[in-house]
Amino acid sequence: MLVEGIKSRPRYPGLSADSYANHHVLVADGDGAQAILDLFANSGADMKGRVTIVYAATVPNSAAFIEKLNSLPVEVVHAMPTIDTAMTRLSGVLNVARMGTRIYASGSETLIGLAVQLSQSFGMDPGAVLTEHRGTAARRVQCVHCKGFTEGVTTNVVKCAHCATNLLVRDHYSRRLAAFQGVCVDAEVAGQLPEIVEAFK
Repeated sequence: MLVEGIKSRPRYPGLSADSYANHHVLVADGDGAQAILDLFANSGADMKGRVTIVYAATVPNSAAFIEKLNSLPVEVVHAMPTIDTAMTRLSGVLNVARMGTRIYASGSETLIGLAVQLSQSFGMDPGAVLTEHRGTAARRVQCVHCKGFTEGVTTNVVKCAHCATNLLVRDHYSRRLAAFQGVCVDAEVAGQLPEIVEAFK
């Protein structure tokens, strides 16, 4: 069973403009683009200095989002086909970032977690990244047995993509790994599984 109130569970307070930043780096996937559009609509005047957007086109209406993002008063919009390619581009942006850079991440928990993880690798405090969850609740799950990752998990039980272990998807989240933890659900009786339901749509 999932356990409510686990302290490691991420919280996403929402995006707000940092008027003191001189470079705003916004990274999003899928419906996270709408969070960026809303940010500009509500407090775009406070977004002083350079603005860079890195967007992973992961939803069917991504082309429309990209068109709207390109209409914003920003320096550049990097439209990438996947979260992985977006992280590679974000790494390049952060590699040349200077003091006064503010990171914003919006969209899926996978995108947010990886963006925070990457920002931390560049010496930034993970709590300093502004975050807003939008769109899918699908999870990135690490198998605690083989350490492999299974992406886009929407059910409470999932077969590990690497070792085929039936995993119970827990609410415990590892910020270091940017993933939820999955543990063997049928260790006592192989193949005896609880009801599998869509828990993270």
